[in-house]
Amino acid sequence: MDQTVDKQTMVASGTPLTESEKNAIIGGVLLSMLLAALDQTIVAPAMPTMGRLLGHAEYLPWIVTGYLLTATAMAPLYGKISDVYGRRPTIYAAILIFLAGSLVSALAPNMFVLVLGRAIQGAGGGGLFALTQTVIGDLVPPRERARYAAWISGTWAVASIAGPLLGGTFAEHLHWSLIFWINIPLGLLAMAIINNPLKKLPIAAKNHRIDGLGAVLLVVATAMLLLALNWGGSEYPWLSREILALLAASAVFWSAFAIRLLRAAEPLISLDVLKNPIVLAGTLSMFLLQAANIGLAVYLPVYLQSIIGLSVSESGIAMLGLLLGTVAGATFSGRTIPRFVHYKRIAMVGVIFSILCLGLLSLVAGHASLLVVEILTVCIGLGSGTTFPVATVSVQNAVDRMHLGVATGVLTFLRSLGSALGVAMLGAVALGYGLPLAGEGVQAAGQVVSAVPFVMIFLVAAAILLLALITLALMPEKALRGHGEDTAAALVE
Repeated sequence: MDQTVDKQTMVASGTPLTESEKNAIIGGVLLSMLLAALDQTIVAPAMPTMGRLLGHAEYLPWIVTGYLLTATAMAPLYGKISDVYGRRPTIYAAILIFLAGSLVSALAPNMFVLVLGRAIQGAGGGGLFALTQTVIGDLVPPRERARYAAWISGTWAVASIAGPLLGGTFAEHLHWSLIFWINIPLGLLAMAIINNPLKKLPIAAKNHRIDGLGAVLLVVATAMLLLALNWGGSEYPWLSREILALLAASAVFWSAFAIRLLRAAEPLISLDVLKNPIVLAGTLSMFLLQAANIGLAVYLPVYLQSIIGLSVSESGIAMLGLLLGTVAGATFSGRTIPRFVHYKRIAMVGVIFSILCLGLLSLVAGHASLLVVEILTVCIGLGSGTTFPVATVSVQNAVDRMHLGVATGVLTFLRSLGSALGVAMLGAVALGYGLPLAGEGVQAAGQVVSAVPFVMIFLVAAAILLLALITLALMPEKALRGHGEDTAAALVE
């Protein structure tokens, strides 16, 4: 792809960013991303309290589903919008939408208003996920960008640990609405931190436009697919009319979106980006990796409770091994990438290591001690964690700055979609082998006498990682640009 940035499409402010300003921007966007990540994990412990106080407890799953639907569907839209109108107004809009959803949720008088507030939150949160990586891509050239992937992984780890603790504490000892009120000061703090430095980032000229029809088709197609994945096997059987109708409707809208991409004067997602083999392979590998990782993270606590005999709280603590291993793997990979010419081999070795550990875990699943399981899950996290920096940097390095937001948005979108698909796939395996309470991560000890369902879950996760490995092997490598070769970096030096 041509790496030359058309001067007519870019308007750069003349003042370069200092190192402290760059760090302030990165800290601010990571804080905003932490808010969005927390709101995926903080509500779960408080849901019983919300259902009891607000009524209509049968709609409790929509507190989570509503957020995930809008967050996933909106991610690629924010990438395109930020490429056209600039990062600062776009990330401000995302934060304000997220805070508006938080306010609606905190003041919700009933369950239906709460679900609406959560959907509004997701519409902003999806942008925060994509824009954080995009802004870091603006500030740091690809050769040095990988080390920041560890910060992003660390942000997710903090959210995974702190979210359930805060949610449970607020609901039990204070008030459930504090889950949402806490976002207001933190969001305003993030905006204050990044306000002045972001003014110095280059902004796009106004000679581009957003394909509204394409955006609508993408959002509807994604929403229907996610509904099918969320409801399949739980609300309705997989072969029920409802699920099949959703899948068929999603396929129709995806087809219409593909046609729109081919015919639109300026498609929502550039065809140059979609045709790029590095982008295709990098995003697909992230999709598969996230499917295995999140699916495993959902069912590993059930295994720890059912087979190892841990309590709910103990299994949550035991999950730290997988989380911390993932952060450590991402940190190692991020620091090592600049030293390797063939940097994708770091991820390939890591994925092979994870596959071997998953295979070993499947062999000992029925009689392993907690220590053995912890060692293996740490190793699984270490191996898979190496892939996140490699995939992100490869995709961003493959496109010019004009398409950085779109490429990062697509990567974020497929990462979120992979999470939903992974939970659905491993959920189907669990149900097929008679695992009770599949996918709910609640106390199941004493209800499962066989480790066979978990053996199959671990083997399917390993098979998904094998597909990710094949995708990485097929991904072309491109030399990472440094400061002297990167247009965006040149603006901030």
